[in-house]
Amino acid sequence: MTVTTDRPTPARDRVDPSGVKAKKRRAPLWAKLTTSLGAVLLVASAGGLVGGKVLINKTTENIAVENLTGEAGKTTAEGGGDTLEGPIDMLLMGVDARLRWAEDDLRADTIIILHIPASHDQAYLISVPRDTEVDVPAFAPSKYGGGTVKATEAFFHGAQNGGGWAGGAQLLAKTLKNLTGISFDGAAIINFAGFKNVIDELGGVTMCVDQQVSSKHMLLVDGKPMFLAEARKTGKATKPVVHKVGCRPMEDWEALDYARQRYGLKNGDYDRQRHQQQLIKAMAKKAASGGVLSNPIKAGSVVQSAGKALVLDTGRIGIPDFVLGLKDVAANDMVLLRTNNGTFAGNNAGRETITDTTRAMFRAVKEDRLAQFVLDNPEVVANEK
Repeated sequence: MTVTTDRPTPARDRVDPSGVKAKKRRAPLWAKLTTSLGAVLLVASAGGLVGGKVLINKTTENIAVENLTGEAGKTTAEGGGDTLEGPIDMLLMGVDARLRWAEDDLRADTIIILHIPASHDQAYLISVPRDTEVDVPAFAPSKYGGGTVKATEAFFHGAQNGGGWAGGAQLLAKTLKNLTGISFDGAAIINFAGFKNVIDELGGVTMCVDQQVSSKHMLLVDGKPMFLAEARKTGKATKPVVHKVGCRPMEDWEALDYARQRYGLKNGDYDRQRHQQQLIKAMAKKAASGGVLSNPIKAGSVVQSAGKALVLDTGRIGIPDFVLGLKDVAANDMVLLRTNNGTFAGNNAGRETITDTTRAMFRAVKEDRLAQFVLDNPEVVANEK
């Protein structure tokens, strides 16, 4: 994958607002999105900054930066700008990249819209079902002529013929803008396989298993977890990896494996979406409460791991300004929302469709009135256990 080390200057018409209203200090946004956005930036968990812009720049220089939103980036008319005044909408795309896979043979298995209201005191995660039927527009960089496919496949079509991960992200962002009406201030491609090292740096996370499920990806060999193919090559006896109901600390491999499961769960991919949202929040809470943020050495180590797990786009706003401008969003203020009432809403082709309530939720995001929408429709809030 080709990446750039300098900030790109996307061709977007931006406005220059005056700034963000100051609020009381709490755990910063990056503590909540430690690896989701890669905005990890040496900020103490309730006491202010450790270092400042220079140190933040230094510790985030290994994060790959690309233009991931393309034509779906916010314009001036839509409230986009060179500073962080107003609501912030980010597109998070989760992939499961492994070395044997070609750069263009990849789909976005996790699609999350992150919405931060203009008050900058809350964050919402909304998962878009991977199998949602979408109309994908033509995309010249990958020579794709357009078509009706699953949302997860839009990334694939954008990555073809040299489009790469940036092309996949841009086409998915454009597709989602057409579907939801939402334009994006930035985006991140998250390699879930790369989360392992980050979770390890955090010392594991606490996850709550709400329904027992057996892993479809891993087996135990002599008590050691291994991917299926590797386990079978050993020729030894294997045991299933079973995630049992209850809240407990999990090692890196266990948390990631649980968040990957969808077969055998009551609501299939909807439950997986919720579990992946939980994992993101669990990582953020661990970073905010585990002494990571107040320890420059430990925080720097987490940053290095995060940088290997993602590609980031913060528009025309540099990473330090992006982080410092959103420092008032606390980890516990992350609200997990579900589409389609958390159950399959399919058509005759076996693909997901978007319900009227979900369409109304997307409109509320675009118009920055999501808080009121959630009060009026409490059923969209996901159960975190």
